[in-house]
Amino acid sequence: MESEQIMAETEESPSWTARKLLRAARTATLATTTDGQPFTALVTPATSHNADILLFLSSLSEHTRHLRADPRCAVLVTGTTDDPNPQTMPRLTVTGLAEIIDDAGLKARWLARHPYAALYADFADFALWRIAPKAGLLVAGFARATRLRQPDLLSDNDAIAAAEPDIIAHCNHDHADAMARIARAAGAHGDVWQMVAADADGCDLSDGARALRIPWSGPAEDAAAIRNELIRLVGHARRI
Repeated sequence: MESEQIMAETEESPSWTARKLLRAARTATLATTTDGQPFTALVTPATSHNADILLFLSSLSEHTRHLRADPRCAVLVTGTTDDPNPQTMPRLTVTGLAEIIDDAGLKARWLARHPYAALYADFADFALWRIAPKAGLLVAGFARATRLRQPDLLSDNDAIAAAEPDIIAHCNHDHADAMARIARAAGAHGDVWQMVAADADGCDLSDGARALRIPWSGPAEDAAAIRNELIRLVGHARRI
């Protein structure tokens, strides 16, 4: 990886840490410009299989009007920290170009991450936008930063994308109890959780009103690797 390293070595690669942050984010800050003036707004992201950023935006929003005039933008997502110093909180800034995309599969993927939005998913003034990452800056903690290029941020895996429907159907039909067990081990409540999305970096579980991101221990290469990850997660849940 030809990234500019200004961060000490960690157990995880910067690209893996960055994608985990991005895929787990329920909210993000979108930065746009209008007539040279910066502007920020709260947005609710999801990601495509290859980790493009997906946003479902109203045409009435100020930031949507900005993107129509100038597609250049940046998205900031943050993690959490138990340290009293907020500068230790991991965060990722991604820069790229935004475009409207009419893709039922990507819209379904965004809705899987934000199921509450089904109430307005078919409103005429809403559209799905995709931001293709061009570069990024990962700050994994205080004074621990890494500049990332596009290949570091993307996760292309056509085999897993093709296998996703079968993976989801199998898990929900034959292993519903395991899905609930994994969710509870991650701190969620309730007994009815289903897998709604899966990719090379993890899966999303949903109880119908909210979604929970479950990362793998590392990037999965194929469906067999995802099966092994799920077995690992169930084994961990049983030990809790």
